[in-house]
Amino acid sequence: MATNTRDSIQRMCKTYMENPNAIILCIQDGSLDAERSNVTDLVSQMDPQGKRTIFVLTKVDLAESSLYNPDRIKQILEGKLFPMKALGYFAVVTGKGNTNDSIHTIKEFEENFFRSSKLFREGVLKPSQMTTRNLSMAVSECFWKMVKESVEQQADAFKATRFNLETEWKNIFPRLRELDRDELFEKARGEILDEVINLSQVTPQQWEEAFSKKLWDKMSTHVFENIYLPASQAEDAGTFNTTIDIRLKHWADQQLPRKCVEVGWDTLQEEFVKFVENNNNKDHDPIFDNLKDSVICESMTKHKWDEKAEDSLRVIQINALEDRSVSDKQQWDQAIQFMETTLKDKLKQAESALRSMVGPGTREQWLYWQYKSLEQKNRAATKTELERLLQSKNKHKPTLQFDELTTARKNLQTQGVEVDSEFIRETWYQLYRQDFFKKALQTAQECRKGFYHYQGGFTNSGLECNDVVLFWRLQKMLQITSNALRQQVMNNEARRLERNIKDVLEDISDDKQTMQRLLTGKRVLLAEELKRVRQIQEKLEEFVQALNKEKQ
Repeated sequence: MATNTRDSIQRMCKTYMENPNAIILCIQDGSLDAERSNVTDLVSQMDPQGKRTIFVLTKVDLAESSLYNPDRIKQILEGKLFPMKALGYFAVVTGKGNTNDSIHTIKEFEENFFRSSKLFREGVLKPSQMTTRNLSMAVSECFWKMVKESVEQQADAFKATRFNLETEWKNIFPRLRELDRDELFEKARGEILDEVINLSQVTPQQWEEAFSKKLWDKMSTHVFENIYLPASQAEDAGTFNTTIDIRLKHWADQQLPRKCVEVGWDTLQEEFVKFVENNNNKDHDPIFDNLKDSVICESMTKHKWDEKAEDSLRVIQINALEDRSVSDKQQWDQAIQFMETTLKDKLKQAESALRSMVGPGTREQWLYWQYKSLEQKNRAATKTELERLLQSKNKHKPTLQFDELTTARKNLQTQGVEVDSEFIRETWYQLYRQDFFKKALQTAQECRKGFYHYQGGFTNSGLECNDVVLFWRLQKMLQITSNALRQQVMNNEARRLERNIKDVLEDISDDKQTMQRLLTGKRVLLAEELKRVRQIQEKLEEFVQALNKEKQ
């Protein structure tokens, strides 16, 4: 045996005995001289008050047969012999030493021994101190008593913690109901799905107006730069109409349907986000912002417009753009109004760009103490030079010829203005469009009463109103496209969006980490802690009640 075995055993025993929740069974061999054992000293050190110690005297049958002093055994079982305290003192017999004996055999032998024991008859052994059965009951009682005390302490501690948390909630969030993360998520789920349902409250007229405005915002630049301006260079009406027809057909075949689907998708998203933001303005709870933004973003990413939509749009758009027959005066007037509104917007943009280029005028310089930079002075000089060039021809092309660029640059050099060709082109771009829009507006005004001349083919009228017919075709295409997109949204896409949102919400509800990331903050953490503390306290109190009931 190793020299440190004894110390190792003691350290191991102390490790377990030091645990305040451990029950100590101090076992003494009754067949030996109990005074020679140092176990009692160790037990006395670990549990001086004996609140969790039970003393067990074994091999009492051998002690009796060896004619041990009965008084000493009595003193041991009364706790008077050793300097230690215990909850109870018990005498047991653990069999005849035969390892093959069953538990039943050992138990029967023990009961027979104590029944006929001389120590029992002489009163040395009390009935409650004999047999392993009484010992087991004592250990069980001690265990459940310690459990009850520990649980009651924990219940009191959690009760105090709960009170502190509830007080903190009342002070920080006095007007809010306590909702944990799962409850907040369900509330947010309901609000988001309600907003999807609210899409049905958008009237057909509102949908079509939103689509029409956004469609024209997206396509107006293409129409002017790639269709209207190039066609306006035609020498006669036939060439103008031919150029328009070719370019419209190519546009409708290649780009227009795809752009319209993109506009439909964007408008659906904007309308949905608008409903969410309007709801936020009423009863806005910022705790849902991250969750709602994430759900909207992911749902829109997943949402794909019906693949057949482009093909169906292409057919109706080509048919609309190929039609050049304005049927009545009302449609003619509407086309004039559409043309004038669009041209005024474009003219305003061009004039604003030119003002930014040439800087403040004389009035602004005097009233607001503004000054022109060197570049703005050069722009103003270039603009003046190009205006002379523009006025010299009745119809000029959108781009400057090389000789025109050279002439303009040399004329500016004679004025002491040094600029390159690109500088002149940039100024010409805005100046030409300003002039073009003014002339187009004049044409629109002249054609206000031109419908009857249009019906007569403009014979001997001197009017050229093919521009109006172009804008009528565009307006009709916008109306038909807006109507088709509105039906697509109301009949299909809104429901598909709702399914996508439900799927995203379901994914988030299954992913606790994502939910924790999207629903966070002092309010959530405090509600979660309150929920956890309440649950633990309630379980502990139920356990204590069960223990008390079992004891009764």
